[in-house]
Amino acid sequence: MIATRRRATALALTAAITRAGIAALRAWAPGGPERWQRTNYAGRTVELYAGPATVAGTALGAGRVHGGAGLAVFAAGVCGGYDDVAGAGDPRRGFRAHLGALRDGEVTSGAVKLFGISAAGLVAGAFLKERPLDKVLAGVVIAGTAHFVNLVDVHPGRAAGAVLVLGAPGLLRGGSAGELSAVAMGAAGAVLPDDLGERTMIGDSGAHALGATLGAAIVAGNGRAGLLAHAAVLVTATVYGDRVSDAARSLGRAGS
Repeated sequence: MIATRRRATALALTAAITRAGIAALRAWAPGGPERWQRTNYAGRTVELYAGPATVAGTALGAGRVHGGAGLAVFAAGVCGGYDDVAGAGDPRRGFRAHLGALRDGEVTSGAVKLFGISAAGLVAGAFLKERPLDKVLAGVVIAGTAHFVNLVDVHPGRAAGAVLVLGAPGLLRGGSAGELSAVAMGAAGAVLPDDLGERTMIGDSGAHALGATLGAAIVAGNGRAGLLAHAAVLVTATVYGDRVSDAARSLGRAGS
C-alpha cells in the first residue's frame, strides 16, 4: 500500500510540475513568444515550452527518488536543450555524422550532447550501482535509453507515447524502480495531449530527459543480467536507427 501510494505521488507530482512549468513559461516567455515557436514537419507553428518543463518535472521528480538519477536527468535535458538551440538548422543527424565532424576537428552540438549525456549516465550509474562493471552498464543503459527515446521522436507523440508504454511494466516494481517509472510516465502523460495535437513539441531536451528517467528506472530495477540485456538491445537499436537515418537522408538527396 505504501509503495503504491509513493508511485502515485511521484506520477501526480511530476505531471503537476511539468504542466505548471509549461503554463509559467507560456506566461513569461523569456525573450518573447516568437523565440519559443517553431514550424513542424507539417508546416504548423508549435510551442517549445514543453521541453524545458519536461526537464524540470523529470529532474525534480527523479531527484526526489534518488539524487544521482535526478542529476543524470537534468544533465541529459540540458545537453538536449543545447542541441535544440545550437544545432538548429544543422542537417547532420546521427552519431556517425557528428563523430565524423569531430574527427575533422569540428565540435558539433550533437557531439556535445552525445558525450555530455554519456558522462552523466556514467556518473549516475556510479551512484546507483555498487560493482564497477554494473556501474558502467548502468551508465550505458541510462545514456542509451535517453538517446533511444530521442531517436523515436520523429512524429508528434512518439517519444511520450513510447515512454508511457515502456514505463508501464516498471510500475509493478517496488522501490525506486517503480517510483522512477512513475516519474517518467507522469511527465510523458502531461505533455502527450498537446504533443499529439501538434500544439507543442518536446524537442531533444524533453525527449532526452524522459529517456534518462526511464533508463534510471531500468537500472534501479535490474541486476547485471538485466543490465547486459538492456544495454545490448539499446546499442543495437541505436546502430540500426543511425543506419536508417542515413538511408532516409540519402533517399531524400537522391529525390531532390
